[in-house]
Amino acid sequence: MNAVTMPAVGDQPPTVDAPWPVAVLSNKIRGYIERLGTAWVEGEIVQWGASGGNVYGKLKDLTIDATVSFTVWSSVKARLTNDFKQGDRVIALVKPNYWVKGGTLTMQVYELRHVGLGDLLERLERLRAQLKSEGLFDLSRKRPLPFLPHRIGLVTGKDSDAEKDVLRNAQLRWPAVDFRVVHAAVQGDRMVAEVTAAILQLDADPEVDVIIVARGGGDFQNLLGFSDEGLVRAVAGCSTPVVSAIGHEADRPLLDDVADLRASTPTDAAKRVVPDVSDELNRVQQARARLSSRLTGILSTEVDRLGQLRSRPVLAGTDWIVDTRSQDLTRYVARGAELMHRTLERAGAGVVELRSQLRALSPQGTLDRGYAIVQLSGGQVLRTSDQAPAGTELHITAGVGTVDAVAK
Repeated sequence: MNAVTMPAVGDQPPTVDAPWPVAVLSNKIRGYIERLGTAWVEGEIVQWGASGGNVYGKLKDLTIDATVSFTVWSSVKARLTNDFKQGDRVIALVKPNYWVKGGTLTMQVYELRHVGLGDLLERLERLRAQLKSEGLFDLSRKRPLPFLPHRIGLVTGKDSDAEKDVLRNAQLRWPAVDFRVVHAAVQGDRMVAEVTAAILQLDADPEVDVIIVARGGGDFQNLLGFSDEGLVRAVAGCSTPVVSAIGHEADRPLLDDVADLRASTPTDAAKRVVPDVSDELNRVQQARARLSSRLTGILSTEVDRLGQLRSRPVLAGTDWIVDTRSQDLTRYVARGAELMHRTLERAGAGVVELRSQLRALSPQGTLDRGYAIVQLSGGQVLRTSDQAPAGTELHITAGVGTVDAVAK
C-alpha cells in the first residue's frame, strides 16, 4: 500500500481554515527580499551609532520623506577608509536583510562612500546659474537694512553658540534691542522644512524689521540644506530684509547670494544689524560740537561786525549829526546872505543905471534944460505952427509949472 505524501506547510495558499504559521510568512518574505540582491543607493545619514564594533543607522532619501535602516558589521567597518557621521551624504552598496526573529527589515552595508564633492558642486552650480538667470541674486533686489530695527527676528539652533553670539553682541552694542527668536534644526533631515517655516513665520510678523539666519559654520555637506531651492526661493519672496550669517567662507551656500546681506559670522551679523550705541552717541556729540562751533563762529563774526558798526562815528554818538548839520546850516546861511547881498548890490546898481537912463530920456529932463511942451486944448502936443492959428488956446508946460496962452 503506497504511503500518502502530505503537502509541505506553505506550499498551498493560506486560507482561513489552513493559515500559514508566522514563521512560514517570515521565511517567504525573507526569500523574496533576498532575491533582490545588492544595490547602490544614495542618501543622507540621519542616524549613526556604534555598538559592539558594529554600526546601526538610518539612511534618508535626499528629496522625499523615505528612510531605511542599515547595519555596518564590524568586518565591513574595518575596511572603510573614511570617517562617517550624521549628516553625511553617501553612496552605499546594500543588500536587503529581513530578520525573521524580530520581523524587521534592514540594509546590510557592504561598501560605503561619500558622495563626490565634484558631483555636489556641479549640481549646486547648475542651480546657482538657474537662480541667477531668474534675477534672484540681482543687487537691485537687495533691500537696505533699517538703521535701528524695532525688532529683530533670529532663526538659529536652540542653545547654539550662534544664538548666544548674536544676542550677546547685539545687546552689548544696543542694550534695548528686542529679539524674536525662532529655533529650528540647522542640519539634518528636518533642517530645510524648519528653517523655511521659521523664516516665513518671522516675515509674517509686522513688528519684525529684519531677519537673521545664523549658524556657527560647518562642513560643506552639513550646509547643503542652506542651498535648497525651496529655502532659497522662500527667502527671495520675503518682504522683510534677510541677513545670512552661516559663517562659511570657503563654499558659500545659495542663501548667502539671495539674502539682502551676507555676514561672515553670527557676531558680524549682530554688528551689521545693530548700531553701536557708544558710536552713535559719539557721532551725536561730534555733530553737536561741530554745530556749536559753527554757531559760535557765526555769532562771533556778527558780534565783531556789530561792534565795528557801532564804533563808526555815525553810530558812536548822536550830537555829531546836529553839530555837523548846524555848521553846514551856518555856512549855507552865510553863503546865502552873501549871495543875496551881492544880488541886491547888482540890482541896486542896475536900478541907478536905469534911473539915469530914464532921467536922460525923460521929457522932464528936457523941460529942466529950458524947453517947454505946448499942447492944444485937446491935449495934443503942438508940433507945427500950422496946428495953432491965431486965437488958438494953448497949454504950456515948463520945467516947473504950466502956463495958459493964446496964439497970435
